[in-house]
Amino acid sequence: MSTPLLPLRTHHFSHSLHPLSKKHSSVIPLTFRGPKLLLLHRNGVLARAEDKARAGGGIQSSIQQPPKSNLDNQFQDLTSSGACDPLCSVDETSSQEYEANYQPKTDLLKALAIFGAAVTGTVAINHSWVAANQDLAMALLFGIGYAGIIFEESLAFNKSGVGLLMAVSLWVIRSIGASSTDVAVAELTHASAEVSEIVFFLLGAMTIVEIVDAHQGFKLVTDNITTRKPRTLLWVIGFVTFALSSVLDNLTSTIVMVSLLRKLVPPSEYRKLLGAVVVIAANAGGAWTPIGDVTTTMLWIHGQISTLPTMTGLFVPSAVSLAVPLALMSFSREVDGKGQNTDDVLASEQMAPRGQLVFAVGIGALVFVPVFKSLTGLPPYLGMLFGLGVLWILTDAIHYGESDRQRLKVPQALSRIDTQGALFFLGILLSVSSLEAAGLLKELANYLDAHIASSELIASAIGVVSAIIDNVPLVAATMGMYDLSTYPQDSQFWQLIAFCAGTGGSMLIIGSAAGVALMGMEKIDFFWYLKKVSGFAFAGYAAGVAAYLATQNLHFSPTTIANLPFISGS
Repeated sequence: MSTPLLPLRTHHFSHSLHPLSKKHSSVIPLTFRGPKLLLLHRNGVLARAEDKARAGGGIQSSIQQPPKSNLDNQFQDLTSSGACDPLCSVDETSSQEYEANYQPKTDLLKALAIFGAAVTGTVAINHSWVAANQDLAMALLFGIGYAGIIFEESLAFNKSGVGLLMAVSLWVIRSIGASSTDVAVAELTHASAEVSEIVFFLLGAMTIVEIVDAHQGFKLVTDNITTRKPRTLLWVIGFVTFALSSVLDNLTSTIVMVSLLRKLVPPSEYRKLLGAVVVIAANAGGAWTPIGDVTTTMLWIHGQISTLPTMTGLFVPSAVSLAVPLALMSFSREVDGKGQNTDDVLASEQMAPRGQLVFAVGIGALVFVPVFKSLTGLPPYLGMLFGLGVLWILTDAIHYGESDRQRLKVPQALSRIDTQGALFFLGILLSVSSLEAAGLLKELANYLDAHIASSELIASAIGVVSAIIDNVPLVAATMGMYDLSTYPQDSQFWQLIAFCAGTGGSMLIIGSAAGVALMGMEKIDFFWYLKKVSGFAFAGYAAGVAAYLATQNLHFSPTTIANLPFISGS
């Protein structure tokens, strides 16, 4: 479930020096704006390595600028001499090492294995057994594909590629098993229209956040956190993340706050615990607003939940699911220790010119999306694209003629967003829609209804499972299992699904994108999180579910408080 690497891009170079260890002292770096770093070796060979400053997401590191002319001349000498060109990069250190480790027999075997698997799959799909046993064939293929996604690190396959292959293969089987190809095409057209709304929404939101981040706009939030008292900092970090995640997505909120923790707290068990608080708070904060988490966004776009009922119904449970772990962690050994006063190094990252303006417009564009939907009745992704268009024109205008600030504009922001993440959602959602078209999800829903009478228990179980399995396909499958005629819009079931799928992933570090980001940025071990944090997260999850059921049974809402006799004055 970790975020795989993006493909190498060979445009938009920015000449800047990257900090190197002693073992890389013979390397002259040529930084590439994006998730990759191009290293320029003395022998004229370009090699690719990960840019650690970008491994967690959209945080720009503060790096020194070398003399531009020298670096330009070195690169020009290489390209003009024919020894190298911008496309001659390899995966590890140099072409010499690549040639030394190159094993043609092994690569040939891998190629033959992949080719053989493709031929076998093609033959199997065209077999008459598939047409006669469509449901079983689709279930087996989905299971194999999903296993490939779960174990992507072990298999060294990118989950986005696996998801896309699975989606196409499932729809091919569906076209074979359908009464006619025209029926399958009509189902695919309908599914593509729904899925594309989510993908466009995500692309717009990620681009807006990336532009704000490029301008260091989030410093307006992080610069105001000045306390160093362990217990106070624990609560401040928790609720600042909670508030951020209600507007941003939980992944971006985690990246911003973990980067802040690196400035405030030295490496320690306490900082790891604060990182875990960020994960719990980011997932809880994203669960109560339609734009805070991809699963709530999916439910909102497809009409299972609406804006105000969701916010009023899930705010209290989400806050409880954060407050309970914070209260329990406040008495832990790591928090009871003495706080460490550290120098504030955030000042080394200067806000870009007019960063405050970009921050205000960017956050305003995100918040405006629900308003746009309410005013026009049009799909939310149009509101997100409208906000992106406004921010695009604004950044073009304020940075007009500033050739050294191209990275602050939208075109380069588009090259830095997690495009492969959007393609992963595309593959998963199309895969699930094929199962829905074949009727498999409806059969599963009937089975659950027959064996589990309580819809609240079903939603709670889905939340627990989301700690192990990605919540996107879980929610997508649930949407296909139950339609609005079974559970109408804003029913308890859909609101519980939004809450449980959003917060359940906090119970394991691999259960959410926020947890995976923390795992990579702070090198936190799976079992450390399981031992130190999972119990607190489960307590918060259970308390949040109980709080939701209690408030619904008591018909609790903010208007209920206003009507109480001792508040209203009657």
